Amino acid sequence: MPVNLTAPDAGALHLVAGLRIGTAMAGVRKANRKDLVVFALDEGASVAGVFTRNRFCAAPVQLCREHLAGGRGIRALVINTGNANAGTGADGLRRARQTCDALARHLGVTPDQVLPFSTGVIMETLPVERIVAGLPAALADLAPDHWLEAAEGIMTTDTVPKAASARVAIGGRTVTVTGIAKGAGMIRPNMATMLGFVATDAVIDKPLMQGLVREAADRSFNRITIDGDTSTNDSFVLIATGKAGHAPITQLESPEGALLREAIFDVSRRLAQAIVRDGEGATKFITVRVDGGRTKEECRLAAYAIAHSPLVKTAFFASDPNLGRILAAVGYAGIDDLDQELIDLFLDDVHVVVHGGRHPAYQEADGQRVMKQAEITIRVDLHRGPAHATVWTCDLSHDYVSINADYRS
Repeated sequence: MPVNLTAPDAGALHLVAGLRIGTAMAGVRKANRKDLVVFALDEGASVAGVFTRNRFCAAPVQLCREHLAGGRGIRALVINTGNANAGTGADGLRRARQTCDALARHLGVTPDQVLPFSTGVIMETLPVERIVAGLPAALADLAPDHWLEAAEGIMTTDTVPKAASARVAIGGRTVTVTGIAKGAGMIRPNMATMLGFVATDAVIDKPLMQGLVREAADRSFNRITIDGDTSTNDSFVLIATGKAGHAPITQLESPEGALLREAIFDVSRRLAQAIVRDGEGATKFITVRVDGGRTKEECRLAAYAIAHSPLVKTAFFASDPNLGRILAAVGYAGIDDLDQELIDLFLDDVHVVVHGGRHPAYQEADGQRVMKQAEITIRVDLHRGPAHATVWTCDLSHDYVSINADYRS
């Protein structure tokens, strides 16, 4: 069961003008389930994205990069689940292009105005004929209020669809930000098998989009880990339809730009945290905060060392306050001149370690009390400087092994 996460309310997902969504059952891997999603964008929308840093990236990731770099206005996104089209070589690229060609013909646009996305099993041939056959049904289903259906249509091992929405007032107009994501395993986004799509009707200068999507990723999806694996297919896309009617945002540092940024960051962060809460086999949602670093990068190194450690994660699953494992992870994080005698460690309100050693007042019963909670904060203070960083993760349970052992069955 996911950790304090329920399916979103379709009525709470605000429509984004200039965008329609349709889903279909194409039978990509399994029959009778939504597995094909199409986003149709009005002309003039701006689109930017960040993608996996895994060098063995999937065919659709390669095409997305190519089509975005081409500079033509993106008019559609097509997403299939059940097959990642990764590790498929030149044939995989050919099949991804066939998908774009087919959707482009239906919409009367060019293939390089279509972005393809795939998620699912790696190193299996993409059944492109099923996707092409399913496109008419997805297009017939196009509607502006199908966000929840789309969230369901991109799920793989997810147990709950993931969607979030926010509204802000800019220039006297209501601006909407709504997004969906999928992911539950093979999660350590390293972007500049997780997918995220966030759209807004804000009017924003196109040159600002790439920096905005990268910053949003760095403040959300790039701060989560479930198992430390970076997928071949990680993609995060930001769409701005420009339909809200306010004066264009030309600087993200302006008051209007700051409002939009925070709304996008809020939706992205909620989606990212939902992925962790729905982590494969997860029973606990864990916030890891490292303070007192000289740089944000060394704080991230320490936070990820803790969050990736199988020993730390299994201890939290067992509610076993074997907290020396956290100190060991900080020690091997790669901060070469770290002074262990300066380090403090806290579990929520419990001060566990002071000046690198066990706090005189610490009782193991207090540590276990915190570790039995569904939501836990680990805080480490390096006492080296003003920087800090936060990462969100989950525990590692028996069910994680079972889910991944049975994934292809």
